[in-house]
Amino acid sequence: MHVGPYTITYFGVRGRCGAMRIMMADQGQEWKEILMDFADWTKGDLKASCVFGQLPKFEDGGLVLYQSNAILRHLGRNHDAYGKDGKEAARIDMMCDGVEDLRLKYGKMIYQEYDTGKDQYIKDLPNHLDKFEAVMAKNKTGFLVGDKPSFADYSLFEVLLNHLVLCSSCLDTSPSLKSFVEKMSARPKIKAFLGSDAYKKLPINGNGKQ
Repeated sequence: MHVGPYTITYFGVRGRCGAMRIMMADQGQEWKEILMDFADWTKGDLKASCVFGQLPKFEDGGLVLYQSNAILRHLGRNHDAYGKDGKEAARIDMMCDGVEDLRLKYGKMIYQEYDTGKDQYIKDLPNHLDKFEAVMAKNKTGFLVGDKPSFADYSLFEVLLNHLVLCSSCLDTSPSLKSFVEKMSARPKIKAFLGSDAYKKLPINGNGKQ
């Protein structure tokens, strides 16, 4: 049973915490942020205590979690955002893994190939987005699975926001995804969070590329 605010320990970027922050905001949850300076991180004390030597670190009372998708799943269970039954949950897991594939492609381009591969990445993007467009169009509810947002929807939404910064026209050939982003952006608590200084002051990525 979740009691009290969650706590996130992470660097001063949206990065791997973007989706969980949006999800917590939409679910009306309060959370505390412990900002980790990269210089302090390189000293190694906290790094050594992390299960996989990585942040974010997420605390829910006495439960400590690492791995951003595991954290999203935990939030999904806590806040009824994991489907109505086992079949829906399995499909939500599948879509979350699909979003992770896109997130990894995006991260590789941002951190390793921005100057040489950005144009080709944008050119190839429709081939990656069309899978999500097809699922969204088939479901007809405006969400990936079921009739309300799951943790996979929050993850996809955040990845699409990042891609719209990269290329503002990237959803022009994906009407269902474009509608999805508009619908999610208009949810009152998400709208308030996206308009907040806490959100806007953080860069998307750690290297300043976007």
